[in-house]
Amino acid sequence: MFNENSICVKVWFSAVLGGTYKFSDVPDLLNLRDEVSKKLKQIGYDVNKETPAA
Repeated sequence: MFNENSICVKVWFSAVLGGTYKFSDVPDLLNLRDEVSKKLKQIGYDVNKETPAA
């Protein structure tokens, strides 16, 4: 299982935040999407609209 400190979570978080990938591109692998989503939401990123907070 992944947690917020897992390298995969950190890599996908950075890739989505940097615009390299969209949140929808994060693989549905175990709880990876959930953990990336949590981190993105903490900074105000809207995972449904795939946009940073206004």
